[in-house]
Amino acid sequence: LPPRSVVAASLTAFFLWGLGPTMLMPSSVEAGHDNQIAVLSVEYVQAQYEKGRKLTAIDLRSPDAFRQGHLPGALSLPLNELTARFQEVPKANLVVLYCDWPPADIEVAYWFLRRQQYRNLTVLGSGFQTWVERGFPVER
Repeated sequence: LPPRSVVAASLTAFFLWGLGPTMLMPSSVEAGHDNQIAVLSVEYVQAQYEKGRKLTAIDLRSPDAFRQGHLPGALSLPLNELTARFQEVPKANLVVLYCDWPPADIEVAYWFLRRQQYRNLTVLGSGFQTWVERGFPVER
């Protein structure tokens, strides 16, 4: 597999240069404040699990990283497979995207899904490593 930075750069070029099905530009998202990414803290997401809120965590890391541990009930959807498998992301209830990469990489995934009409998206702000460091549940 290519390094994640190569995958993110490829996805960015794919969409920004009009090679993908839609343009991937935050400013092209319809509606007033929809050009901002909804970022959630690990504490907030853990509280949602504790309350029994229906949510789907989407792990954008590699399959190997996913197998080593992931958020409870998470779906493995590596960034380099996003354009082929995005339909697996539910359009109902809360969706939390996460990884352990620079914010720009996860933004590519977020804006791609927004352009596919997903409106239930959020991002785990400090990533999976912070989740683990806080001692929150991890599935293997």
